[in-house]
Amino acid sequence: MTGTTVETVKCACEDCVCVVPVAKAVSREGKSFCCEECAEGHPHHAGCDHAGCACHG
Repeated sequence: MTGTTVETVKCACEDCVCVVPVAKAVSREGKSFCCEECAEGHPHHAGCDHAGCACHG
């Protein structure tokens, strides 16, 4: 049986608890984020789609 390793990273947004696969993370200035809104600092006051995050819009 062959195993598959999926590397994950926690979103760098301080208000976010999301953990995403490295391949799907949005990179900005050497940090990884779960989505464009978090990466851009929530310019539209919207957060990610995860209701458990304080950045949720």
